[in-house]
Order: sequence, then C-alpha cells, then structure tokens
Amino acid sequence: MSEQSDQSSPWPNGGEAVYDYVIIGAGSAGCVLAARLGEDSVTKVLVVEAGPPDTEPLIHVPLAFHQLWNSRFDWGLWSEPEPGFGGRRDYLPRGRVLGGSSSLNTMIYIRGNRADYDEWAAMDLPGWGYDEVLPYFRRAEDNERGESYYHGVGGPLTVSEGRSMHPLVRACIDAAVAAGIAPTDDHNGPAQEGAGWFQFTQRNGRRCSAAVAYLHPALARGNLTASTDALATRVIFEGDRAVGVELLRNNTLETVRAEREVILCAGAYHSPHLLLLSGIGPADELRNFGIEARVDLPVGYNLHDHLFVALTSLTHQPSIGRDAIDPESAALFEREGRGPLTSGFAEGGAFIRTRPGLTAPDIQFHFCAGPTPRETADPPILDDGFTIQPTLLKPTSRGRVTLRYSLPHVKPRIVHNYLTTEEDQRSMIEGTRIGLQIAARPPLRNLSRADMATPRSDSDADILEFVRHAARTIFHPVGTCAMGTVVDAELRVHGVEGLRVADASVMPKIVRGNTNAPTIMIAEKAADLIRGLPPLPPAAGTHIRAELVGEP
Repeated sequence: MSEQSDQSSPWPNGGEAVYDYVIIGAGSAGCVLAARLGEDSVTKVLVVEAGPPDTEPLIHVPLAFHQLWNSRFDWGLWSEPEPGFGGRRDYLPRGRVLGGSSSLNTMIYIRGNRADYDEWAAMDLPGWGYDEVLPYFRRAEDNERGESYYHGVGGPLTVSEGRSMHPLVRACIDAAVAAGIAPTDDHNGPAQEGAGWFQFTQRNGRRCSAAVAYLHPALARGNLTASTDALATRVIFEGDRAVGVELLRNNTLETVRAEREVILCAGAYHSPHLLLLSGIGPADELRNFGIEARVDLPVGYNLHDHLFVALTSLTHQPSIGRDAIDPESAALFEREGRGPLTSGFAEGGAFIRTRPGLTAPDIQFHFCAGPTPRETADPPILDDGFTIQPTLLKPTSRGRVTLRYSLPHVKPRIVHNYLTTEEDQRSMIEGTRIGLQIAARPPLRNLSRADMATPRSDSDADILEFVRHAARTIFHPVGTCAMGTVVDAELRVHGVEGLRVADASVMPKIVRGNTNAPTIMIAEKAADLIRGLPPLPPAAGTHIRAELVGEP
C-alpha cells in the first residue's frame, strides 16, 4: 500500500480496516516505528497523521522552518497564562504533517548527556541506561563523520556537518572560548560540555526529517499505509484490551482495528490528550467531563520543557537572513546544497555548568546567525545581528496537559509552570549572565553596533525580570506519559493490554539537549521491545572516559 492522498481512504466503503499495528502520529517517533515494524513483510502497519503529506517544498529548505509555524503544518498550540511569565502565554509550535516536528524543527542533532539515561535506569527502568541506548542512537545514524564508538553509519537518519558555517556563529564560538568555555568538536562524544558547531539531521543540505529518513522508503515495501488528514478521536477497547482506534476523516467517523497493538506516537501534548479522551487518566477529572474512567493514571502530569531567552545584538556584519535573500544563495542551495538556506539558524552552541557542585551541564547555549524575534510567533527581523540563547536544560518546574472539553478536535489545556522553582530561576539568571559575558568578549564586542534585547543591568533582579518577560519554549516538551507512572519500562500503558506510548512523552525526566534525536532513539528501541527482539549489543570499540576530556 502507498501513502494515502487527501481524497482517498484506506477503508473501502467506510468499512473497518484491520492491521497488525496501528500507530497514531507520523512524527519523529511514529515514522521510525512504522518503518521498523514493517520490516517484517507479512506485518500490516497503519500510521495515522492528523496533518497533510510533507509535499510542500519549503519543508525541505532548512532556513524556511519559521515560515511553517502558524501554517497548516502546525497544530498552533498556545499555553495557558504562565504564572512564571507574569501571566504571559507561550506559543508552542508542533508539527502537524508527515514527519511531525522533525518537518519544521531546526534539525539540531543532540542526544543528551550520559547522566540523563543513567538517571532513567536508576529510576527502576532497566534497559534505559546510556550504555543500553547508545546502540539505538548508532543504529539510527548515518553520520558523515564515519563510524566510531559514539557514531554509526548506514542508518536511515543522515547526520551532517552544517553547510552554512556562518561567520557570526564562528564569532560566538570564539567568544565563548575566550570567556573560558573549552572548545569541543562533538557534543555527542565523550564530553558534552564545551563550545562548538552542531551537527544536523540533513542530507545534502536539505532537511532529513523522520518522514524522509524512515517513512517514505518504507512505504515502497507495500505492507505499510500512511493515512494523512485523519484525526484520532479515541482508542477502542474490548474489555481491558486496546483493539483499535476511532478516526475523524473527511467529517466522517471511521474505525481501524489493531490485531496486535495500538501505539501512540502523538507527542507530549497529544498522546496524553488521546489517552484522556479514551478514559485513561485522573478518574475524578475524567468523570467531570463525562468520560468513563477506565484506568486511573497520572496522564498529563510531569510536563516539562526547555525554555530559553534570546540575548540579541545588532551588527554591521551581514547575518543569515540578509545572506539568504541573495539570488546566488538560492542557486547555491539548488546546485550544491550549500549556503545560508541550509542553515537552521542556530548553527553552534555550548553546554556549561553555571555553578560548582553540578555533575552535568544545566545550561545550553544556542548561537544564532541573526537577530531573534521578541516572540516566537513574530515574523523574522530584517536586520543584521546575532543571538545567544541561554537554555535551561534540567528544569525542576512541572506543568500539566489536561482536557479543555471532551470533544477530540478541541485543543488541550497546557500549562508548563515555567520558572516556578528557585532552582530554575537560579540557573537561568546565571546562564543569562554568562551569555552576556560571552557577548562582551572581543570576537563579538567588535561586531556589535547596538543591543536589541538584553537585561537593564547585571543584577539578579533585573536579569530575572528580563527572563520572565522574554523567555519562551525551545520546543522540547516531554514527560506527560512518563515511564514508571503511566507506562512501564517496555512502554506498555499500565492497567490495559495492547496499548503503548513511544514518543517524548515517556521521558521520565528531560535530557540535557535537543530532544529530536532522543525521540528517534526511543522509537528505535520501542520497535525491538514490541517485536520481542533482544537488546542491541553494546557499541564496539573503546569508550573514552569523560574524565580525560574535562567532564566529571
């Protein structure tokens, strides 16, 4: 079977279609899982996506990502008024298209810190320690650096060096080193800490989304169907077993049956939303919405996310937006897959610890070759500048995803509770202060002509006021169907059979870094758990002890 168009349906005459596996969400996790489960030619897999196919050309031009927000490819979510932001709401772009958020993110390939996964394993979640998950990162990868203990080749996901390497980002990296941050050439290697260039999920300078890497090649096998523009409304049960999904497509309700399992891969906002609509969640709250509670679980709790603040200065040196307007840049992109149109805007960065006593980084910097708009939903700024983005890596604040109404097409209620703990405030204050110190070093100071977005002073009070006014999501929500509380270590939903969740929502605690690569890893591992395969063996070669390169 092939991918369904907007007009066609995989269920002839509106009848019930039967598959072995039904996957909800064709995003970063769903594309991976569909492709892997479909490797058995006799297995029939359906992956359902609420949005359209990824045929829009702008999806595949890296620098065009901002044009996809607030479009038909985006869920267009907003938080409720956030207490830590003084009541300000936060715009939450999420992919609603084949490839999900991997079709509109900035493509940064970061796995997180070894300590993150070892922390999961210590939470009585066997199989999720760093040494156990590293082989799944490596299996996914086709890294242009070649094979090593830390990197794989031959996998579906192309991981590449940047093809823009903008001079303003080079200046940010040099300024960070001048400020005392060690240089590094691999944030996914033996030591995460340090300043350097990022790698990206790109292939020949174009976006390599999960749909490009996994889904489209797998559709050619014939046993995988990708159905677009179909909204999952609830999971269908027989007794305690999930046996299918109800879908809304072309204003018609249809059902599909799963002979083996239903797997939710709809992300940290929509996987809990669908569970709640299906009667799995806090029982008292579900009853208030007229939903019969099937299993009383803390679904939607434990929401947390990375937030950042943009420290922006204007320059006399051209930045990425001005460079990309040049017709020669478009020709270079089309001809060689190089130049500013290949940029994801944040081309490099750094991981640091802001204070003694921390065993791993608490702040990540994203270095951007242009000025950052004051609000996420604002249009790009047509001026020249650079941005340093201090990003909180291990937030202790927790929020929730809850129902707004019991109607499935009504967006969920989302509150992150950003900056509501003293620890989070402390890290953001210190991270912002260090960001200002980087900007003041000669490699950047000599380029700056004016500050566009900075605190009024270096005091804790002024920095915190600035952060409360300007901070926002960097698009990494996790935790709402967490392992240990909602699902077990094999991602099975507690209290029912035939139902799993496999996406960023299962992270019990967020990883230190961009979450797309870890989400793909989770789906890679989930595919083996579902198929009953043994874990992948440890990576071959020699592990370089982090102590030798400056990490405790």
